Amino acid sequence: MSNVPSNLKYSREHEWVKAEGNRVVIGITDFAQSELGDIVFVELPEVGAELTANATFGTVESVKTVSDLYAPVSGTIVEVNAALVDSPEKVNEATYEDGWMIVVELKDASELDSLLDAAAYNEHINK
Repeated sequence: MSNVPSNLKYSREHEWVKAEGNRVVIGITDFAQSELGDIVFVELPEVGAELTANATFGTVESVKTVSDLYAPVSGTIVEVNAALVDSPEKVNEATYEDGWMIVVELKDASELDSLLDAAAYNEHINK
């Protein structure tokens, strides 16, 4: 069974969101990283890039496949996890800690309301 922390929000595309005031930390879920397998490359946008909810913002490459990353919210990227360039395996090892991908300043905090809570995400991945 996947690890689905109850303090996070989730997108149907398997990104997690941790709200910290007007900013959110975003990464891919434990379910997503386990489905992808060993992650060998992560491509992320630059700080200052504008995100639009549901649009792609980067890619994750594993030994099996390349998968797009979808923005769960709209806003401006204020931080990128540069450590993933040299250590993409952090996404597999600690997806909710060192494996985070970007920090976004929210354009519209109400977008968080459309994301899934842990129970709904668990239901989504167990279908």
